[in-house]
Amino acid sequence: MTSPPFPPPASGRGDVRGALADAARHLDAISDTPRLDAELLMAHALDMSRDAMLLGGLDRPAPAKFAALLDRRLAHEPVAYIVGDRDFWTVTLEIGPGVLIPRPDSETLIEAAVEHFGDRAPARILDLGTGPGTLLLAALDQWPGAQGLGIEASAEALAYAVRNAARIAPGRATMLRGDWAAGIEGPFDLILANPPYVEADAALPRDVIGHEPASALFAGFDGLDDYRRIVPDLPRLLAPGGAAILEIGHRQREAVTALLSARRLQVACRSDLGGRARALIATS
Repeated sequence: MTSPPFPPPASGRGDVRGALADAARHLDAISDTPRLDAELLMAHALDMSRDAMLLGGLDRPAPAKFAALLDRRLAHEPVAYIVGDRDFWTVTLEIGPGVLIPRPDSETLIEAAVEHFGDRAPARILDLGTGPGTLLLAALDQWPGAQGLGIEASAEALAYAVRNAARIAPGRATMLRGDWAAGIEGPFDLILANPPYVEADAALPRDVIGHEPASALFAGFDGLDDYRRIVPDLPRLLAPGGAAILEIGHRQREAVTALLSARRLQVACRSDLGGRARALIATS
């Protein structure tokens, strides 16, 4: 069933300001961030940045194509798929269907890496399950002298990663299709991974379960299947003084810490902005 088309502005105003207000009211029923969603869609329809729109575009006529974009969002399609990109850390990533959408919580891993290295900089970085290049390209932007390797199982996601790498870190990032760390040789100063960690029977929002790839979300009955495959390779891949930083679900701290500790790795935890355990930092 398709959603009804977005109605004309109740305010009777045909400018961007009025269209945004009406769109936000409609989006409030399906989104936790209705105003932001409306602004991102409108900026895309205007072919300008959101900041530029807010500073000088609110009195323009609302573009006709905004209604079609809004209809897609009202049908629960993620904003990032509609506009074709997502900001993460200091980079903007091209994304689309078939790719896990980068989330602000994952920036916790980059923050943990920055804290770990301090005045130093990692020379070699590995991102396991890089998706569209999310963590690797953010790290390479953070440390301009570093080189990186991204591994991704999905050919669809890998194509995005290759394009993003060519634009954000030309000549510094290699993106390869692979099965976690199989066949990879170290050492790496920084290893990053945001593997699937959702339990098989977990209930997810309609925006997520209806659009994002299940292979990037679910990891067995307890959500730990991919950690069990990644963790055994970390000691051989990790350089002295380096760190392996893994994203976790907020209830998985103890279970994943136990897997890391069994490999004689020291483990610390960093919480996200919501105060939930989000990143485990493993060192030798």
